[in-house]
Parts: sequence; structure tokens; C-alpha cells
Amino acid sequence: MTTTTESPGEESRAAKAAPVSRKRPPVITVVVVFSIVGLLHAYMGWRLIPGLQLSLACNAALIVLLALSTLLIPMSLLVPFLAGKLSKRTASVLAWAGLLAMGCFSSMLILTLLRDALLLSLWWFLGVDTYLWLFHTTAVLVVGVSLLLTLVGYYNARRTPRTVHVQIPISNLPPALVGFRIAQISDIHVGPTIKREFLQRIIERVNTLDAHVVAITGDLVDGSVSELAEHTEGLRDLRSVYGSYFVTGNHEYYSGADAWIAELRRLGVNVLHNQHCVIQHDNSRLLLAGVSDYSGHHFGEHHRSDPHAALIGAPVHLPKVLLAHQPRSAAAAQKAGFDLQLSGHTHGGQFLPWNWFVPLQQPFTAGLNKLGNLWVYTSRGTGYWGPPKRLGAPAEITLISLVAA
Repeated sequence: MTTTTESPGEESRAAKAAPVSRKRPPVITVVVVFSIVGLLHAYMGWRLIPGLQLSLACNAALIVLLALSTLLIPMSLLVPFLAGKLSKRTASVLAWAGLLAMGCFSSMLILTLLRDALLLSLWWFLGVDTYLWLFHTTAVLVVGVSLLLTLVGYYNARRTPRTVHVQIPISNLPPALVGFRIAQISDIHVGPTIKREFLQRIIERVNTLDAHVVAITGDLVDGSVSELAEHTEGLRDLRSVYGSYFVTGNHEYYSGADAWIAELRRLGVNVLHNQHCVIQHDNSRLLLAGVSDYSGHHFGEHHRSDPHAALIGAPVHLPKVLLAHQPRSAAAAQKAGFDLQLSGHTHGGQFLPWNWFVPLQQPFTAGLNKLGNLWVYTSRGTGYWGPPKRLGAPAEITLISLVAA
């Protein structure tokens, strides 16, 4: 049983390109973000604090907390741009505090808006006493439910992801490939709040699955190689019959994609950069290909996602599986003749309100879907991005089994 890698031309075009540097956001962008976050916090304070009916001292404390949250949320997003100017401990504290505040703020903002819509729709029909009781009760509920959702979301995000078993029927699948297993992990986002220990739990769980192949479908990291190499070192311990395969996600390009491609190859992970390999399994063969992220061309033409280029020189009439970070690569993958695409990127929405916006950008949000003759499986992600919070979109390690159609 062997794995033969084939390339559509240059063996590693990525290695020839200059690393992508992380540019600081313009000052005007920072000012606008702080202003918007501040205004939204002011709105919540204006609408909630009077309804809580607390003492002046408690009201003052709440105002201080809202002001602190206003500062911490943007600061947590700026931490990656301040690398080298902050100690690791300071950066970690800022990231954790700001991202936890962001998670709580998002729930509280949505619930405050819903509360105001409810009060506005009922004020004409209620007496003064009933309206004032509702004004107080709903304010308390908004704060209490927001804190509860933040705690539940934190638990969901930080626990070891569950294993999701999926069978996908492939037309004309050779008998020897029935039951071929691909363990997919995606969107781990090793970075500000996800470190070595979290990744190690994922690796240990994957290694129990007895997979033939491990597929890492992008957004592995949120930071540079120099910052995170010690935390991703465990990837060399991933175990499967034919090895681990990786494709870039959009976040690799924010973190220096070329450097990460080189680092993953050093760790023994096969990077498929618009390339394919042919896996010899018993008496049959499976074609496994991978493309750069859908947005990769914005960071250099050599990173343009191209499923057709990934098949140059490929044998015909083999079952074809494509690793592509974003589900919206599916249209090109279908035209190229792939049978199955494995993607991530969406996090399944992760938590409200983001799951309302994912369908505006992506054709599929989560799970198994079909586009013509192409199956597309979209992982909800194995880690999380931003706030350590997941609600209604549990993280997953996916074990995909190929079966005959």
C-alpha cells in the first residue's frame, strides 16, 4: 500500500513566494471599530440599567463594566498586531478577557434588541403598572440569560469535540474502497485562546479512529509560525494509514501562508496546493486533491484556488475527493468532475447572530449536501474563532466512510 504524490507543475510554488506580512489596520479603522462598539454598549446601558432598578453604586459599577468591555473587545482583536510589544502573559490576558466579553456582548445585544421590539409592540396594550413590571423583568432576564448563554457556550467550545460519523455514497466506487475512512478536522484556529493542550486532545481523539487518511481543511492557525510553532508541534503525532493532508484556509493567509506551508511539511503533513495524490489501497486507487483557499488569489496569484489545475496529470476514472476550505469552491469542483468535496470555514454559524449571515456568503452551512453529482460535506469546525463560545453548532471531528452508491 503506497501513496504517490503528483503535482500540476512546480513542486512548491508557495515556497518561492515572499511570506505574507501581517499589516496593522489603519488608525481610522481602529477608531471606527472603537466608536461602533462604544455606541452599542451605550445603547445596552441606556436600555437595561434603568430597568434593573439597582442602587446608584451598582449602576456605576455596571457602567464601568460596559466601558471596560468597550475597550477590551477591540483590544482582543488588536493583540495579533501587537506581537513583540506585549509579553505573552499580557497578550493572553487581553485576548481571553476581550473575547469572553465579546461573546457575552453579542448575546446581550441580540436579546436587548428583541426585548425592545417586544416592549415596543406591547406598550399600547398594557397598563402602566404592567408595562413597568415587564420593563424590569425583561431587563433582568436579558442580563441573566446572556451570562448563562456565555457559560454554556464556553463549555461547548472548550470541551473535546465529539466525533461525527458520516457515510457518503460514491458512484462506481471499487469494492476495495468501500469503508475507506477519512478523518476530517477543520477550523481549529490555534492562536490567542487555543493552544497546545486543546490541539493535543484533538490529535488523541483522531488517533483512536483508525482512519486511512487525516484531512485538515484549513484555518488551522491564527498567528505566525514564530508565535505558534510550539503549539502545533503535536501535528507530527497524527496517525493514519496514508498520512495527513492539509489545504490552506483564509486565516493561514492572515498569518503567513507560505511559512505555514513549509512548517507543516516539516511536521510531516502533506500540503496539497492545487495538487493531487493517488492513494493505492489494496487493489484500488483513490484520487485525493486539494486547492488553496477560495480567497487565496488576493494574497498572490500563485495561491489562486483551481480545482482543474489540481487534476493536471491525474489518472482518469478514479474516485475523486477534493479538500477545499470554503464550500463555495463546490461550483468549480463540480465542473472539474470531483465526486466529493470536504470543506469547513462556516463553523456552522458558531452562535447567534453569525449563523444568520453564513448563508449570505456560502452555499452550505453544515453537514452533507449535494450540488449536481458532487457531494459536499461542510464541517462545523473542530475549534472556534473569536469568542470561546458555541451555541447550536457543536464542534466536530468528522469520520467519513465511503460507501457504494
